[in-house]
Amino acid sequence: MADYSNYQKDVIKRYYDNRGSIDQQKLSELCTNLFLAEGKKKEKLWEKARDIMERLEVPASRIDHVLKSADPAVLAEVVQDLEKGAIR
Repeated sequence: MADYSNYQKDVIKRYYDNRGSIDQQKLSELCTNLFLAEGKKKEKLWEKARDIMERLEVPASRIDHVLKSADPAVLAEVVQDLEKGAIR
């Protein structure tokens, strides 16, 4: 395993300390991109959305509902709930 300097260790620690807010921002951006995407790109974006929702600990039933609907508006509701703190 690589040896990291103290500075690098601090950067890595800050990244993981803020990962939740970073993932929320990524999910919000994915929602916007899904409205505009088509074809295979859209499929990959939905896969990324699933992964991010799992990391954010969105309930599995909600993730399934969002993916079955394949509607960016439903994903936007999840993003809003995350921002409000309703999901945590």
